[in-house]
Amino acid sequence: MTQPTTIDSEAPPPESVIQTDYEIGQDNIKGSLGPFDYNVHNPVFGVSAILVIAFVAYTLIFPDQAGNVFSTLFTTVTQSFDWFFIAAADVFVILCLVLIVSPYGRIRLGGPNAVPDFGYVGWFSMLFAAGMGIGLMFYGVSEPLSHFSSSLAGTTVGEDGIRTDWAPLGGAAGDTDAAIRLGMAASIFHWGLHPWAIYAVVALSLALFSYNKGLPLTIRSAFYPIFGERVWGWPGHVIDVLAVFATLFGLATSLGLGAAQANAGFNKLFGVPIGETAQIVLIIAITAIALLSVIRGLEAGVKLLSEINMGLAFALLAFVLFTGPTLFLATGVGDYLLAYLEYLPALSNPVGRTDVNFMQGWTSFYWAWWISWSPFVGMFIARVSRGRTVREFLVSVLLIPSLVCVIWMSVFGGVAISQVVRDSYSAVQEANLPLQLFAMLDALPLTQIASLVGIVLVIVFFVTSSDSGSLVIDTIAAGGKVDAPVSQRVFWCVFEGIVAIVLLLSAGGLSSLQSMVISTGLPFTCVLLVMCVATWRGLASEPR
Repeated sequence: MTQPTTIDSEAPPPESVIQTDYEIGQDNIKGSLGPFDYNVHNPVFGVSAILVIAFVAYTLIFPDQAGNVFSTLFTTVTQSFDWFFIAAADVFVILCLVLIVSPYGRIRLGGPNAVPDFGYVGWFSMLFAAGMGIGLMFYGVSEPLSHFSSSLAGTTVGEDGIRTDWAPLGGAAGDTDAAIRLGMAASIFHWGLHPWAIYAVVALSLALFSYNKGLPLTIRSAFYPIFGERVWGWPGHVIDVLAVFATLFGLATSLGLGAAQANAGFNKLFGVPIGETAQIVLIIAITAIALLSVIRGLEAGVKLLSEINMGLAFALLAFVLFTGPTLFLATGVGDYLLAYLEYLPALSNPVGRTDVNFMQGWTSFYWAWWISWSPFVGMFIARVSRGRTVREFLVSVLLIPSLVCVIWMSVFGGVAISQVVRDSYSAVQEANLPLQLFAMLDALPLTQIASLVGIVLVIVFFVTSSDSGSLVIDTIAAGGKVDAPVSQRVFWCVFEGIVAIVLLLSAGGLSSLQSMVISTGLPFTCVLLVMCVATWRGLASEPR
């Protein structure tokens, strides 16, 4: 038997390595098309590329029909499988918390002598920029305000006995303080432990089977304990193709949201018209910037941009905190965290709920979105996390980013709610969703500068997501090779932008993006649940 090729210069411990005849790249096709070299997995790259191109062609040729199909998919999946998404996310949180306190927490990714590749500042910056960036900018103001308003309005029931309101749980009709706590708890729920647990499960599994077991850094490797050598055949091909699709549509959704918000910001500052044309131009321009970062590589591209972005993000956070109602915000953070913990059991309950709109329209969509992002974010986190212990890894990936999300939502959402409740400032509530961040900043000093920083943040988060997403999709489509030709990452970076554009052009627009996230997230949820079992088996087989 041949010893598997490792993905970095430090070999995994011999007693931990899985003995397999498979070698990284053995199924790959190599060659060149003019000046562009390629080294791609057969058939993962070919099947993924053909299906993506066919999808783009169908959506462009039949936009109205495609929009109707996407809308039907969204309704069917969210109404029929809302309980499944919520229950699966609960499983991921429980598994992570159990591993943190278990003896498995002492296992080091890469072996006992492995040393981390990045310091904490660079590591945390890349975790956060890859995992949450654009979404927090888009929903940081609008979601707390939306949940507060629907909670305050209370519940309404249709003729069929089903609730028609959007309030989480039972709402808080007429009680402003209770509505604020419930609205903030519901917002934090969608950005706290559950999404980061989804990412952590995938990242831990990939890091374990790559760095400790000596297998390729690709999604299929995590299923070796389940399928054995068959994982290198069609079972593995299907898993990797699903991962490519989930990642591509998850990224396309985020890019569409980012383009809509950047367009709104440019309209606010410079009078740029809001519409599809402007958003398409933005996607093209920002994808071009992402291409430059792709060419520069992980260290000089993603890491540098992530650190710049984190600096800007915390500067904007501090500005909003200290120019807004500081005392109200500072005292609110702890109260909102307690509210989150108080409402967490009810919000994470998958059965017997009456708040169907909130469950299906908010929670199911979010969980499917995070799951569709999980191959991309999970593999990216695995790429940058060698040398950490399982406990250090899970605490850092699960708890610290969740706390940052609590603070972000509390500050940005808290300012918006305070403006509505205490200052009777209605503009932020009346603004369209992409504009609400800028409407909130309008009521603070230095509006133009703060709004410009907000636009820059959206754009750079856009770039880091596209860049790191291209890196991950290419790794999967190249059979786990991390040194594949740059031209392949360029190919995937371009196609992320193209998919985002054609979905915006379809009849459903942004709703089409959300529909495809839900549709690709459903099958990949099943993949992740099986991955949990494989990860436990992998940790159990590590030498004591």
